[in-house]
Amino acid sequence: MSEAASGRFVAACVQMRGGRDPAANRDTAVRAVREAAEAGAAYVQTPETTSLIERDRAALFDKVGSQEQDATLAALREVAREKTIVLQIGSLAIREGDKIANRAFLIDADGQIHAAYDKLHLYDVDLPNGESWRESATYTGGDCAIVAATPLAAIGLTICYDLRFPALYRALAEAGAQVLTAPACFTRQTGEAHWHVLQRARAIETGAFMISAAQGGRHEDGRETFGHSLIIDPWGRILAEADGDAPGIILAEIDLARVTEARARIPTLSHARSFTVRRA
Repeated sequence: MSEAASGRFVAACVQMRGGRDPAANRDTAVRAVREAAEAGAAYVQTPETTSLIERDRAALFDKVGSQEQDATLAALREVAREKTIVLQIGSLAIREGDKIANRAFLIDADGQIHAAYDKLHLYDVDLPNGESWRESATYTGGDCAIVAATPLAAIGLTICYDLRFPALYRALAEAGAQVLTAPACFTRQTGEAHWHVLQRARAIETGAFMISAAQGGRHEDGRETFGHSLIIDPWGRILAEADGDAPGIILAEIDLARVTEARARIPTLSHARSFTVRRA
């Protein structure tokens, strides 16, 4: 019986420590995706900003181009075709006029782009340790959520900061997503505080698997990211977790019967009621 027919498959997350050289990041991602496929993964996910971690706006614009010109996208499409896997590129920086799209790609086993998703929520925050981020100054936000029907599972696409908006994940689950994803470049400070609890909460609230590959460690542009890539089942149990912020690969078996079981035990998706809010 095929993996698609059985409702079971092996998923992998590639954890990276990306830098300022797109070619080096591309080669690292290609090697890691190939290694995950050779270890038995039918679905592989890379982290947010797979091809480039660059905080300087001018340098970022100098290093990115259109979707058609993106060498990392082309190389990873070829790996998906070569290894006949479903590959989710956590995101790439894609030039869109005077701004950049933070765009995820889901690649079919024949190397074709099945779906693309632009990150909805932009990270504009000031953190207690003095870190300040203004993604809206550089990036353009998306306006459409995506559920991709693949031979393995129905997969909901999100990216990083989206994780803090539970209504998005509920909407994806209500639209049929069995697997939810949040590849990320989470800062160390916020990751230490919230990464695990948010990932587990999104899985529990929706009765879906959460699969989230992450960037980890100190990067060339000076930022520090949390790592701890995760694969979580619909009951909120961690099936696999990366070793801190170290680059590497994690794998876990996905059994879609667990989605049906979790949603039958706690049927929150069907129990939701509409309501109004009144000030008293």
